[in-house]
Amino acid sequence: MPDTLLVTGGAGYVGSHCVRALLDAGHRVVVFDNLRQGHRAAVAPEAELEVGDLADKAAVGRVFARHRIDAILHFAGNIQVGESMRRPFLYLGDNVQCAVNLLEAAAEHGVRRFVLSSTCAIFGAPERVPIDEDVSIAPGSAYGESKYLIERILRWADEVHGIRYACLRYFNAAGAHPDLPLFEDHEPETHLIPLALDCALGKRPAMQVFGDDYPTPDGTCVRDYVHVCDLADAHVKVLDLIRDRSRSFNVGIGRGYSVREVLAAVARVTGTTFPVDVSPRRAGDLAQLVADPARIMTELGWRPRFADIDAIVASAWRWRRRYPRGYADLATGM
Repeated sequence: MPDTLLVTGGAGYVGSHCVRALLDAGHRVVVFDNLRQGHRAAVAPEAELEVGDLADKAAVGRVFARHRIDAILHFAGNIQVGESMRRPFLYLGDNVQCAVNLLEAAAEHGVRRFVLSSTCAIFGAPERVPIDEDVSIAPGSAYGESKYLIERILRWADEVHGIRYACLRYFNAAGAHPDLPLFEDHEPETHLIPLALDCALGKRPAMQVFGDDYPTPDGTCVRDYVHVCDLADAHVKVLDLIRDRSRSFNVGIGRGYSVREVLAAVARVTGTTFPVDVSPRRAGDLAQLVADPARIMTELGWRPRFADIDAIVASAWRWRRRYPRGYADLATGM
């Protein structure tokens, strides 16, 4: 029989793409999402949607009582680095407590596999780049700290309850599904590529760049952009690996692009130009975050299909142009 997988945050950006990949791999999927940031229209019709909040332990318990869950993929949480530096207790409290509620229910109901949507933000200012899994962990933001605390809690869930886990430390998730209307739609939107695409559409008067005095070739931050469908593929692949042991992987393409390089890619793909305004640096932003993906490539046989920034941008542009208001347009049939 196929596994029944619980996907928290499965109506969100990365979660919805992962739900699609899990269904395509033959699994049964139950999505648990409060729909505050997620979108009902992003949930695949073959998945079963349970609307609820991980902060509500009774609601979490009811999901486990209704479904025999074989594994959990945990995407739900607050994700904005900048906000976490203004509201650290929200991130350190909400993100961690919701994960604890979920793990307590998992232990009670005998679930023995757990995949965490983690982040490269746990590394803070790394001592070397590209960043492999042995780089020292020293989070540079409350968001990164909240994810690292969950990783530590998972270590004890394994030790005490035998819950095998995978921590997938994303670099910058980007792009959209190449064939289906699954895409990035946050409110507020804070990610570089969708903001730049909105400039190309004329929805924003100018692109705001935070800092051009970093120690990088053009002075702007450098990031490793990994396509969201490649991230989803990593989740599908890791489920079998953690039947026997827990693992942590850095998930990126191993190539960094600066903010200005990404904006140039957006201009090439869309055939437009738009003003760029430079503002001071943001708290929590680091100069360079690029993955060393050797471990995940070796142990999982994972390879990114979208390793070129123009291809990543083009996949996002297709749906941003068709649905400029995001899922609101999709819901009205535009």
